[in-house]
Amino acid sequence: MRRFALGMMTSAALMAGLASQVQASSKDYSKSTKTDLVTKIMGNKSYQVYSSLKLEEVTKKVKTKTKEKKKYTVKKKVAVKKSKKGKTKYKTVKQVKYKWVTKTAYKNVKKKKKWKFGKKLTVSADFRYAHVQSKSYKVKDGKRYYYIYVDGRPVGYVNEKAFALSKANVVSQVSLVNNPSDSVGFNAEDAINYVTDQHGSLVDNDSVEISCKSAKLNISDTGYVSSRKAGTAVLTFKYGKAKATSKLTVRGDAKEGISSADVTPVKTDLPEITTWSARDGARLSSSSTITSKDAVSSSHKYWATKTMSGNAKGADIETIFYHPAVLSAPGSSNLEAKVSSAVQGIDFYDNDLVTSNLDLGQADNWEARGHMVYYNMRKVKKYNWQLIPSKMLSFNTWLSYIKNIKVSPYMKLGHGQSVGSTKKYVYVLANWNRSNNWSNSQELIRVKKSTMEIDKIWTFKVWNGSAKYPRIFLNADVIDDNTLLALFHNASKHCYEYWKISRSGDSFKAKEVGATGSDLISNSAEVQGFVWNSAYDVYYIAFNDYLFKIGAGLDGKTDAGKLLNYYKFDTGRREFEGLSSYGPELYVNLNHPTETLKVNHITK
Repeated sequence: MRRFALGMMTSAALMAGLASQVQASSKDYSKSTKTDLVTKIMGNKSYQVYSSLKLEEVTKKVKTKTKEKKKYTVKKKVAVKKSKKGKTKYKTVKQVKYKWVTKTAYKNVKKKKKWKFGKKLTVSADFRYAHVQSKSYKVKDGKRYYYIYVDGRPVGYVNEKAFALSKANVVSQVSLVNNPSDSVGFNAEDAINYVTDQHGSLVDNDSVEISCKSAKLNISDTGYVSSRKAGTAVLTFKYGKAKATSKLTVRGDAKEGISSADVTPVKTDLPEITTWSARDGARLSSSSTITSKDAVSSSHKYWATKTMSGNAKGADIETIFYHPAVLSAPGSSNLEAKVSSAVQGIDFYDNDLVTSNLDLGQADNWEARGHMVYYNMRKVKKYNWQLIPSKMLSFNTWLSYIKNIKVSPYMKLGHGQSVGSTKKYVYVLANWNRSNNWSNSQELIRVKKSTMEIDKIWTFKVWNGSAKYPRIFLNADVIDDNTLLALFHNASKHCYEYWKISRSGDSFKAKEVGATGSDLISNSAEVQGFVWNSAYDVYYIAFNDYLFKIGAGLDGKTDAGKLLNYYKFDTGRREFEGLSSYGPELYVNLNHPTETLKVNHITK
């Protein structure tokens, strides 16, 4: 079944076609042909990147010979008369004569124009996992050389063969839970990593033709595959010469994921605690460009001003890393092109940091999409990385940073706060935070750290007895490649539930492992981060500027669901956006500007 009309084109593709006509009809190749600002996908082949590319006229001195008639005078004795003595008298006369003379001269002559490359900067392989964009190219000997921006910084020219030309990269396997109550189904576009046109430009997912071959499953006109009955299908993704396939399976057990919420919540003695609304929070945001005035050059340190124990300095948070202002070129209005600094979730594994980046306001959308960014924290400089999209760093310094950053393709992230990682993979539970606890399936996306591309998608469901009592998790933490810990706010019973979700092959089982008998924050503030700290066997739950510490009871070190402490930080109404833990360490993220901070003293 056809997903969209074949004739549909992106504005970028249309502009590229018009640009080709302009280029073909114009004889002045020295000027750049401008296009829309488009994302370029780097291929596997490596080509030289040059600082500039100019078509220059070559001037040469040419030797010329000309003949001209030259006048000259000679003296000649002429007999006049004889003297009386018989002698002949002579007189000298001048006689004019002419001769042809060859004259040699040199003149500057402009020869045929010749291409001249600028300085060799690096090779395109260095940008294999960066966010590459372009809005112009030049044609040399019939080949296009695009001027590229890399992670927001203008760089130079590279042969278009460096890009992935007419390529489709999709998830090879999608496994869906059998869910008779799922009213939406699986959006086939979620399986797309990227599709490119003949010039290596990213194609809008909506312009990709998607078909479904199956005896039992169908794809709707809007591109969704129902998971209400078991079956298998082959999804084919096509755009021009780009083509790829994905195997989709709806699992057979309709009872998978049905469990019981039977844990008795642990009561708390919390006073009424309220916090400000997110709409009243800080509004200062990182811009699309950065100057030395924008860069932050000192760390933030916030002490807890209120705790359950009454100790006003029971914990502090201190900056360890300021994120780049953006990782895309100025003018990146298209959400696929823009890599925003608005981080919604973070996760550490050893020295690897991954973040979920959604443009401001996008996290609340049903099909919320954005980018994930990987940082090698071994190479991080606390302040300098803010300057990545600018030219304020020397090229070599900048390049050393770029080699330690990877940007994912544009992908589904949901709310973006259910992020976790292991040694090889990053996981995102891409749920909609405005779903109002519907009975639809929940989508778990696995991303390979080596490429930051999606390699597997599952869906699962968790119901308390039946579809009438679903559990949709807006916050979750990855324990290992087979286990999630997830948080559910049971608003009707004024408690928080903790669930352990285990995967065996492609099937999932869920078990409630604890509950806290409190809303924690009494004015319906949303959770901004959730994590399990394995070293101390505790959960941390973040709300705006509050952090709650709760026993997990998973390792027997603490009582499951018991409130141990809470902390209030005066952050200037900069809300927490994600929590992470690795070993004994705990980390939080703040935006405006985006920074990651380490929590100190809290576990003592």
